Amino acid sequence: MQPLTVPGTLDSLKAIANYVLAAAAAAGLDKKASSHLRLAADEIATNIITYGYQEAGGSGAVDLRAELDEKTLTITLEDTAEAFDPLLKVAEEEKMLQLPIKQQTINGRGIILAIESVDKFLYERVGDRNRNIFVMNRP
Repeated sequence: MQPLTVPGTLDSLKAIANYVLAAAAAAGLDKKASSHLRLAADEIATNIITYGYQEAGGSGAVDLRAELDEKTLTITLEDTAEAFDPLLKVAEEEKMLQLPIKQQTINGRGIILAIESVDKFLYERVGDRNRNIFVMNRP
């Protein structure tokens, strides 16, 4: 598939979802795996746009790339927001989930859900870019 670049705005979430679902269909993923991949990409993209760009007072784009091989589909989301490793946030979220229910906040569960929705999740900081990588095993 051709890469896709969208503006870093919430209006771009539909285009991101469509791209991810088209890649999932091309990879032959079933409906459940496709939905999980879409959920994961949507959660991370929403965080990039909301926290990385809008709330930080900046702007930018989100670049998507889909790569297929015999065994996997890999979706990569890149942005130019401040460095943010979702894997580091997971440790904080898991600590919060250990608190009594009344002390827990509703925020902060999306990253865990995103990471647990895919077969493999990786994060890299390359130059001034965040690279979030989602890997799904193909049937």
